[in-house]
Amino acid sequence: MSVEGARLTHGSVGRHLFEQTLPMVVGILAILSVGLIDAYFIGQLGKDPLTAVSFIFPVIFALSSLGVGVIAGIASVASRALGAAQPGRAQALVALGLVGAALFGMIITAALLLFKLPLFRLMNAPADLLPMIDGYITPFAFGFPLLLISMGANGALRAQGMAGKASLILITLALTNWILDPLLITGLGFFEGYGIRGAAYATVIGWAIGAIVSLVLVAYSPVGLSFSALRRAHPKDDLGALVRVGAPAAVSNAVNPLGLSVMTAMLAQYGDAAVAAFGAGGRLQAVAVVPLLALSSSIGAIVGQNWGAGYADRARRALWLALTFCLLYGLVSGSALALWRNTLAGIFTDDPLVIHAMAVYLLISVWGYAGYGAVIVVNGAMNAIDRANWALGQSLFRIFVVMIPLAWGLSTVLEMRSVFTGELAANLIGGLIAVLFGRFMLADRFVPSPQHYQGAGS
Repeated sequence: MSVEGARLTHGSVGRHLFEQTLPMVVGILAILSVGLIDAYFIGQLGKDPLTAVSFIFPVIFALSSLGVGVIAGIASVASRALGAAQPGRAQALVALGLVGAALFGMIITAALLLFKLPLFRLMNAPADLLPMIDGYITPFAFGFPLLLISMGANGALRAQGMAGKASLILITLALTNWILDPLLITGLGFFEGYGIRGAAYATVIGWAIGAIVSLVLVAYSPVGLSFSALRRAHPKDDLGALVRVGAPAAVSNAVNPLGLSVMTAMLAQYGDAAVAAFGAGGRLQAVAVVPLLALSSSIGAIVGQNWGAGYADRARRALWLALTFCLLYGLVSGSALALWRNTLAGIFTDDPLVIHAMAVYLLISVWGYAGYGAVIVVNGAMNAIDRANWALGQSLFRIFVVMIPLAWGLSTVLEMRSVFTGELAANLIGGLIAVLFGRFMLADRFVPSPQHYQGAGS
């Protein structure tokens, strides 16, 4: 059965995957560019602002993971409701999710304003940098609810299979930063700019514009935006459903960078060149795996809608097609990076020690791209069918049972190569486990009947 807003339950699954993934590639690349633009203009201010941003970035990343949870929660519950031919329930869930995201964002704002200075003192930020850090974090804190609203709307659009419009929100955020960063950070003409505070102002203005654009897009989508639909919601059960997916998804998103931070600390004993190579190689890989990240973002709506409609065969087909792409793309992109590793390393630095270390890193790590893609794609599918705890479990296993212990255990034999080998093993073993999880959890016996989704009506 198909209803308006549940168009992913019919037609070619492969075509849906392509049409949902391609726009997200553009959107993710746009968002990645924001960090580069910020770093470039802040770098023109001198060493201290760059150092201040180094303390700020981990906090920003951790908080951004909450936004990923908001996207996953709303996309999961709304896509399944649409697949079950209950657009009224989907509308109520979207409204509840957006209100919940805004309120949660306000709580985070209050917490940041209260604890910002103790937090950065705990991180051993130098006292002379605290005013600069405070100048960034204060506007960031006030604007944070706007980010969660735009990400919630992003999830609502993804749930309906409107990846192009979801990507438009990300592009809007990026364009705003591209335009405002040079003006607000370094100034233009007689206007001197605000320094590091200007980067925060540009970000928050982007969030505000993105929130407006995203709400308008949701309002004109098939599900629509009606806060009166909240009367049809069941706050306790529905908020529980949103949090049941969103909370594990947020933690899963934060686990990988946490593990990489531990690996960076391990590398420090082998010298600055090893750390620099790991960091530069990570930035290069972040671009290389964008198609895999986009695929993990797009598969949730396809699996969710078809799962809600009881079409387990279509959900499985979507997952196997996505995993096949991960395998093929991982091998091709990995081969290319391994082949041109020295040339690519030379783009980042002319230091021969760093070039050598980065070339070694790329030669080892790139063969795990297919496994990494499998992990994040299966996580996206698990979130879509309300199995976010399974997704979190496999992410934790991959980092804390495989990657870190193996890197530590091999350190006396392989030295810096132990870290690179640990990352490779984590991706390969994690990918294999993910495939087995996906095969097991998408079996027919777990498919709920459409009547499972009771509540807000249709």
